[in-house]
Amino acid sequence: MRLKLVPETTNWDFFRYWKITFGASLLAMVASIVIFFVVGLNFGIDFRGGTTIRTQSTVEVDVGAYRDAISGLGLGDVAISEVFDPNFGPEQNVTMIRIQAQEGEEAVTAETIAEVEAVLQQAIDPDMTFPSVESVGPKVSGELIQSAVIAVLLAIGAVLFYIWLRFEWQFSVGAVAALIHDVTLTIGVFSLLQIRFDLAIIAALLTIVGYSLNDTVVVFDRVRENLRKYKKTGLQEVLNMSINETLSRTMMTSVTTLIALIALFALGGDVIRGFVFAMIWGVVVGTYSSVFVASAILLRLGVKRDWSKPPGGAGTQFANIDA
Repeated sequence: MRLKLVPETTNWDFFRYWKITFGASLLAMVASIVIFFVVGLNFGIDFRGGTTIRTQSTVEVDVGAYRDAISGLGLGDVAISEVFDPNFGPEQNVTMIRIQAQEGEEAVTAETIAEVEAVLQQAIDPDMTFPSVESVGPKVSGELIQSAVIAVLLAIGAVLFYIWLRFEWQFSVGAVAALIHDVTLTIGVFSLLQIRFDLAIIAALLTIVGYSLNDTVVVFDRVRENLRKYKKTGLQEVLNMSINETLSRTMMTSVTTLIALIALFALGGDVIRGFVFAMIWGVVVGTYSSVFVASAILLRLGVKRDWSKPPGGAGTQFANIDA
């Protein structure tokens, strides 16, 4: 017996309340932008510059005791968090201490790091170890932010160009709008929840762009086939028909991907937790945007119906090529 997440044949009207769902998406994007500018992102060590010290001890973690021990060094804002991992044994108590680069210095000096390690060993545990110390200068972090933004913009630009050639400009606008929707909402939720934003999250954003694009192209490809097959049928009905026909594939892909990601989120440890959270969120909003953003924009813009005519300069010279 085959597993079916949705009935074999569906006839759901996805555009009955398309103005409401599209309006909700716009409001969510505006809210995400406002939160980003008001609250800001919790940039990780990759983007802020400074030093991250990872500690390991047999003594149970008391964040207050750690903070009291370090406060006397006058290092300014220091973030201390306990690291939880199901793979840790009872004698493995791990913390992550983040120290911003001091004013006028490229990174926290080796002397300062040595002082931090010494006071922790004296106040907490003489046998405390420091498995890793990472430092990033502010100049490097600024270059990383610029490179990350360029990478995301180039990815979206390449998508715009590909969809325009492969289909038609209306499809391209819908697909890119869905990508911008997904990236904006992801940045918004990271800003709202103050989850650490580092290079791993940039990798997750680029992966989300690819996943969302893949889902959107599958729907659009079926839309194009049905536009050729049902030339007299209204565009809204063709869109509904296409989404229903690809719904089983969409749900199966999304659910199986989410199962793997949730397992990684629960068992993968703190190192990849932010990346996995971004992926989980991206799969959810990417699946949503393929139907309620990309297709809604296509419905609003309209689309070419007579594919027997030459494409001319419309940017559709590859539209008759089946992938």
